[in-house]
Amino acid sequence: MLRDAIVEKMIRICDEKIAKKGEQVGLSFYAFFANKNDDPATLMAVATWWIQTHQLDHFEKAVKIKNMLANGQ
Repeated sequence: MLRDAIVEKMIRICDEKIAKKGEQVGLSFYAFFANKNDDPATLMAVATWWIQTHQLDHFEKAVKIKNMLANGQ
């Protein structure tokens, strides 16, 4: 399960990407992190949620990710 803080951040980043590039914009789980690996535990939690739990492709539509997070998946 993802912590509330990272879920809120992920939804915010999805909203920003959608606003800038439209509803067809895709992203990977790396979009939620800085290029510097300064929070490995959260990175692994998001990677596990993305790859193992939901078996998502490397790139997914931001709208899909936002909806999944908003619905508590």
